[in-house]
Amino acid sequence: MPDARDVKDRLFDALNEHDIDKLMEFYTEDAVFVTPVGIAEGREQIFWYYQHLLTGFPDMHVTPWYKVHCSDPAVTEWTFMGTHMGPFLMPDGHVAEGTGRKIIFRGCGLCTIEDDKVVTHRDYYDQLELYNQLGFCLVTEPV
Repeated sequence: MPDARDVKDRLFDALNEHDIDKLMEFYTEDAVFVTPVGIAEGREQIFWYYQHLLTGFPDMHVTPWYKVHCSDPAVTEWTFMGTHMGPFLMPDGHVAEGTGRKIIFRGCGLCTIEDDKVVTHRDYYDQLELYNQLGFCLVTEPV
């Protein structure tokens, strides 16, 4: 029986192969995926998240570089690299068309596993770092 680390490692492999159908095999029907962008609940929303990510960054690759060795949850620090070539939904709801910019940022994720499937998946990264690399800037207005 694989442990949380094995499941998370295979999930990274499927992500880097850009195989969304294979990715979905790792999630329970009611899994929850929490990211700085928002919360995806259930396989359908998680599928949409990955589809959107791979459309915006078709050459994306995630490199795990530190893995905490414990049975559960699987904790991994990683680096995301990719080129922004397609539409990417921004926090305010508008879609940013491809900029051609190459990006790289670090993040951390935790996966809780039950019966060899991801029940909760949480990724943390600095959105401002990502948006700055895409060429966008924070606009503030007086309150």
